[in-house]
Amino acid sequence: MTLTKESFHRVPPPASEVAKADMDCTGEKEEALGQSVLRTGAVVPGKRAVGRLVMHSMVMFGREFCYAVEAAFVTPVLLSVGLPKNLYSLVWLISPILGFVLQPVVGSASDHCTCSWGRRRPYILGLGIIMLVGMALYLNGDVMISAFIDENEKRRTWAIVITMLGVVLFDFAADFIDCPIKAYLFDVCCHQDKEKGLHYHALFTGLGGALGYLTGAMDWGQTVLGYSLASEFQVIFLFAALVFIICLTMHLCSIPEVPLRYKNEEAKFLLEVTEPHKYNSTEEEIKNGYLKSTCTEIKAAAKPGKCTVVSQDQRQMTLKSLLKTLSSMPSHYRCLCVSHLFGWMAFLSNMLFFTDFMGQVVYQGNPYAPHNSTLYLTYKAGVEMGCWGLCINAISSSVYSYVQKVLLPYIGLKGLYFIGYLLFGLGTGLIGLFPNVYSTLALCSLFGVMSSTLYTVPFHLIAEYHREEETLKLQDGEQAGEHGRGKGIDCAALTCMVQLAQIILGVGLGLLVSVAGSAVTVISASTVALVGCCFVAFCVRYVE
Repeated sequence: MTLTKESFHRVPPPASEVAKADMDCTGEKEEALGQSVLRTGAVVPGKRAVGRLVMHSMVMFGREFCYAVEAAFVTPVLLSVGLPKNLYSLVWLISPILGFVLQPVVGSASDHCTCSWGRRRPYILGLGIIMLVGMALYLNGDVMISAFIDENEKRRTWAIVITMLGVVLFDFAADFIDCPIKAYLFDVCCHQDKEKGLHYHALFTGLGGALGYLTGAMDWGQTVLGYSLASEFQVIFLFAALVFIICLTMHLCSIPEVPLRYKNEEAKFLLEVTEPHKYNSTEEEIKNGYLKSTCTEIKAAAKPGKCTVVSQDQRQMTLKSLLKTLSSMPSHYRCLCVSHLFGWMAFLSNMLFFTDFMGQVVYQGNPYAPHNSTLYLTYKAGVEMGCWGLCINAISSSVYSYVQKVLLPYIGLKGLYFIGYLLFGLGTGLIGLFPNVYSTLALCSLFGVMSSTLYTVPFHLIAEYHREEETLKLQDGEQAGEHGRGKGIDCAALTCMVQLAQIILGVGLGLLVSVAGSAVTVISASTVALVGCCFVAFCVRYVE
């Protein structure tokens, strides 16, 4: 049968019918409650072997390797295909805008995915494929178009379009994939393994970035592969694609997921028509008789286990429940999101322009000078030295991920969060005030402290919040897994702050750089980090 919204707003049935519904729906009531436990995964996962956690973290190695390749080559590629300067901001803004809008949708969808392979892995696989497609397009777009189009002007136009599409697809998928990866870790690990897993994620993120920057620094055009293929960009794509495929495969085979299952469509419908942002609403509706009358309606007009719902109403309910979920997020979750936004604004404002800062401010070069001039060659040397600084940042991030494990019992998450922001703010401030090659390279190690902090502490706090809520529900006699939101939507809310930071910087910081020069980037990063440091100390809630 087809149920409409009006079916649930009729006049309450007589007492005799309600009594009959009590008897008829006893089984359905117990089944729905049992499904709620299955739906939320109340069973605490067992302890995982270190090898499994390492395999799970390998995807961060591959992702960051590809990110480093993009950071090293995307600007030369865009310049080589003739992208106009007025389209640069468009390239960098499209992906974060899409991510900011769609990230919560993906997080919520993965929370409710019923695929037999698991809730998170289908999304991780799909986004990984999109990453590979995007990387193939922006590194090989010019060669691909040249094989089909001979006319120069038309070929140039299509090469720009394909390359821009590749950059947008890659950034979109690489940013999105972090949310289901973190939710996957939280789903399949106990609390102690979540902590270990986040540290391994930070470790392999740094190692992948370091290897990616080193790979980009090598001159592949003079190697056998460089002579065999059309350009060094294709050599880099070959290495990056191979590394990412191996790492993604290891990740997907690391820890099996328990699929989200419903024993029948009736139980699934009962869980969906109540407010999805409150997983325990089924039990509450049982108490006030709403579920009983609903069972009566279903049993009177449908075969057992069969229920057809109007698809348009379902879509409206899903969007409405998602908005309610985001708006009903507790204040300490929102404060954590704001602190995460401060952190990424500071980090990205420094990282996006760091090589340019090294070339123009530290080395006193000029990117607009003739290419055979001393000023331009000096600028190019500064950019190369900036790449080594970013490599130091990546290595430092890996090392600090282990230092965090040592410091955590002594200073706690609050101390780690505060130190990360403080050291980064002080380091970038010193670089801006005293631009020197050697001191700048030494202070690049503090960038890694901030990077490791952003990749671990906020998600660790999310895990602490979830564990605290589950403990309170157990004390109240409720199921531990019955939770106000899924882990996917909370991880998505945090990841959205990365896209929001990119949007804010893409709109505002580019204008500041054009007016005041590259020096303003490190000063801005220092200011925002120190403001975020105060916010972390006084506004973020920590579980004792």
